Amino acid sequence: MALLGDRESRLLVDGKLVAGAGGTFATLNPATEETLGVAADATADDMDAAIGAARRAFDDTGWSTDTELRVRCIRQLQQAMRDHADELRELTIAEVGAPRMLTAAAQLEGPVEDLSFCADTAESYAWTTDLGIAAPMGIKTHRTVAREAVGVVGAITPWNFPHQINLAKLGPALAAGNTVVLKPAPDTPWAAAVLGELVVEHTDFPPGVVNIVTSDDHAVGALLSKDPRVDMVSFTGSTTTGRAVMSDGAATLKKVFLELGGKSAFLVLDDADLAGACSMAAFTASMHAGQGCAITTRLVVPRERYDEAVEAAAATMGGLAPGDPTKSSTICGPVISARQRDRIEGFLRSAADEGGRFACGGGRPADRDTGFFIEPTVIAGLDNGATVAREEIFGPVLTVIAHDGDADAVRIANDSPYGLSGTVFSGDDERAAAVAARLRVGTVNVNGGVWYSADMPFGGYKQSGIGREMGLAGFEEYLEIKAIATAAQ
Repeated sequence: MALLGDRESRLLVDGKLVAGAGGTFATLNPATEETLGVAADATADDMDAAIGAARRAFDDTGWSTDTELRVRCIRQLQQAMRDHADELRELTIAEVGAPRMLTAAAQLEGPVEDLSFCADTAESYAWTTDLGIAAPMGIKTHRTVAREAVGVVGAITPWNFPHQINLAKLGPALAAGNTVVLKPAPDTPWAAAVLGELVVEHTDFPPGVVNIVTSDDHAVGALLSKDPRVDMVSFTGSTTTGRAVMSDGAATLKKVFLELGGKSAFLVLDDADLAGACSMAAFTASMHAGQGCAITTRLVVPRERYDEAVEAAAATMGGLAPGDPTKSSTICGPVISARQRDRIEGFLRSAADEGGRFACGGGRPADRDTGFFIEPTVIAGLDNGATVAREEIFGPVLTVIAHDGDADAVRIANDSPYGLSGTVFSGDDERAAAVAARLRVGTVNVNGGVWYSADMPFGGYKQSGIGREMGLAGFEEYLEIKAIATAAQ
């Protein structure tokens, strides 16, 4: 089977690949601005059918209690993705603009292998816990705690790392016994739609367990938050949209998981290798054109070495010219769309208006007439109150901010509505760990450590979200807890 061989994707509803009632919409290559093909454009009626199918599959079949079937289906999907890795890689590079090197990690291969954690967890999980016999209120009682699937899960995902985020929701939700309706971002519909093809052709998932609904209309996805048949919404995206998801879900008091924005800080302490740390910060901020919610985009450095830090960051970032994502050497590809490029340019104008200067970059690359490219940019001369230090840009933009010691560095890092991630570099591991412990964030990289892993929970504090994805904590987001008390003799 050639994935999307006809260059047109379909919806997956109730076990069948079907056309969208709204026709189709185009999906573009952000590096070339060429139309790749079309995706099925779902309407509210299509979403209604998908939710109904998921509801029936949960209520009327044994899916939620058949752990062996769930594990087998997840492993089948994983193997199908492995078998079609070459096709998936080219699709991802073309549709997402993801640099080829990243498809060997979080853009494809990493998430596929992470499905093993979901299947393994379901196999070994303690679904019931025996608390033994006690006599509450004088009544001899045998107590058991059971963990059960939440029910129908609506998963709403963004465009920046579509395979990683789609599978980080589908994997644990399905392994836990839920049925799912996945609504991906309109910018990357194919990355989700190909899962539908693989599910139908290569797995034993029963009809209605997995439903994939692509649409150019964000209101179609919003129906998942509003529909009383949906028990939980798992959303990754902007904080603004996350608020709307929470508000819509409040009407039915459904469970809501939110993984939202970030404005993470990279702290360099005065005993660190300044040039090495700043170079790493610049490299990280340029990767995938800065389109990652946990990317550190505030570089917080000792005031007395500020100019040296700016120079080091600019030397690295200025050498990472945006390039063709099909090439294995490319680090910074295009941003996803003209709309996103325009948004980033608005932030760059605000930096200049507020008194900042560009140590490198600052606009579109002069050598590229097509594609949605932005130069990797280092902004100097601003403090933590600047717009570019407060708001999530989602582009290859790094703002350098001065600090006056460890306590001030922590204050600056925590002076943000977000709390997703952070980095600390110091020549002393204990000192770095002490600073990291004071950061109000969900993940911390200390002296080059890596937190991204299938068994590590990911999520944030404050306006960066509610709950955790991945790891055992992410698996348990998709479970309810039932206390069972049986009278004992």
